[in-house]
Amino acid sequence: MATFKDIIGQEQIKEHLQNAISTGKISHAYIINGERFSGKEYIAKVFAMALQCEKEGVEPCQECHACKQALSGNQPDIIKVSHEKPGAISVDDIRGQVNGDIAIKPYSSPYKIYIINDAEKMTVQAQNALLKTLEEPPAYAVIILLTSNVNSLLQTILSRCVILHMKPVSDELVKNFLMTQMQVPDYKAEVCAAFARGNIGKAKHLAASEDFEQIEEEALSLLKYIHEMDVTEMAAAIKKISDYKLDIGDYLDILAIWYRDVLLFKATNDANHLIFREEFQNIKRVAARTSYEGIESVIKALSRAKARLEANVNFELTMELLFLEMQENG
Repeated sequence: MATFKDIIGQEQIKEHLQNAISTGKISHAYIINGERFSGKEYIAKVFAMALQCEKEGVEPCQECHACKQALSGNQPDIIKVSHEKPGAISVDDIRGQVNGDIAIKPYSSPYKIYIINDAEKMTVQAQNALLKTLEEPPAYAVIILLTSNVNSLLQTILSRCVILHMKPVSDELVKNFLMTQMQVPDYKAEVCAAFARGNIGKAKHLAASEDFEQIEEEALSLLKYIHEMDVTEMAAAIKKISDYKLDIGDYLDILAIWYRDVLLFKATNDANHLIFREEFQNIKRVAARTSYEGIESVIKALSRAKARLEANVNFELTMELLFLEMQENG
């Protein structure tokens, strides 16, 4: 199934696209901007299906020939632009798959739809080539650019497109989706929703990941013993993270959410809003012995460590500085 009803959140985008379908005022070019895994591709797929659907409603019917073709990825007039180089969409990709093809009328549908994923990877030459098509598109053409960084596109492209921004989905909606659609237990759904920060795809990925549970276990184990660790034990803990090849971003996020729980409990003395509720005793103990400034300083140190690792600063050194900060202030 692929319908607008299945899209979690994103009410403004759904309303805009369904309104365009019902009034027949379809733009020749759309940009859907949002984080990786936020569901841009799914929205583009549903919109494209609805445009080609033989029942001509605001929802794709799932049953007509065009819908069945689209569901199986074989609709001849829905074209996904591919690129050979992983890091870039070249001018040849755009000329070959869009500019050189768009003059040919649709094979069997009212529209010819081009979906360009990772549009921020288009080189300047590729964008300029696309611009020529955007300036004078055929009446039946619809070009959908999916990007996680709208600012990387030329102003001249932006001015010719309808720009739709993905919004973070509320934790409650994400949690409810994981529990009802993926049968994830309450506690795990809450942790995944807190991590995903409104990104439904990331939440699904975390909920299905066995690695994530292992990362969580390692992080919580460290938090329990950090104050008793000497330098050699810290080095061993750092080596373990490195050997396991754990996703360091997720690992640091778990630590940050745990310390936010400590801060929240210290401020409210209420365990009901904690993410790591089953860690309550440990959180209560840490909250009692630390100052607000100390916890905030650890949260800032976690942010700094993340930025350093993204900038390829030495892993062992970055983690050692972080652990020392946690030991001193957490």
